[in-house]
Amino acid sequence: MNEPQIPVTEDELHAYVDNELPAERSGDVEAWLAAHPEDATRVQSWRAMAEMLHARYDSVLDEPVPKRLELERLASPPRRWIYGAVAAALVAFIAGGGAGWMVHGATATPSAFHSLTVEALDAYRLYVVEVRHPVEVPGAERAHLQQWLTKRCGWKVHAPELEAAGLKLVGGRLLPGPAGPASFLMYEGSSGERFTVYAAKATEESTQMRYAAQGKDSALFWAERGVGFVVAGSSDRDRLTQIAKLVYDQSEKLGG
Repeated sequence: MNEPQIPVTEDELHAYVDNELPAERSGDVEAWLAAHPEDATRVQSWRAMAEMLHARYDSVLDEPVPKRLELERLASPPRRWIYGAVAAALVAFIAGGGAGWMVHGATATPSAFHSLTVEALDAYRLYVVEVRHPVEVPGAERAHLQQWLTKRCGWKVHAPELEAAGLKLVGGRLLPGPAGPASFLMYEGSSGERFTVYAAKATEESTQMRYAAQGKDSALFWAERGVGFVVAGSSDRDRLTQIAKLVYDQSEKLGG
């Protein structure tokens, strides 16, 4: 079979998977895939991942973007937000004892715990379903991502290495937080599972770790050096604790 005269690009392969490729180019892509088994395998894995993500998260695709995630807020002065109705839906527990470790310092106040956790879970659900555009800066540009987020957020942003948990860095983006900018990092496992690390300024200097579950999603929150961290993912608490501990340990070694 003859290969297409114009080589198929990575973007075209993604567009083919998403059914967004122009009809006149589809034949060329199919011919390319027939002649390039490695690309065909990649396309098959992307499709399988997309099907899995849609099966799990399509229910949230039609939900409106929460007001708290509108980027215009980054240019607005800090404001206090009330999370009563949403926060009441969170089932919160003190972690630490069950996980065998805890961050030193005072216990988080409900407002800090609830506000950052709600923000993080909203962002997790909004972006975890994205196949082509889950992040602004890809994981391959880790150094640039860390420098950019550090400059914009005002604290040292570190994208932790989570290979020990079977996760690779997908990338990250800048988001609005309760009182200024927030960093958002996404990680992915070989099976397509995704976890995120959200960080924003907290009113407490340091807190114990806390667990929250909301539907089939869950999060672990803690604060250190005035920055609140939330690791969000599936409702498997042991798995979430494993990942949060790696994030915490690395932030401690780097001094936050």
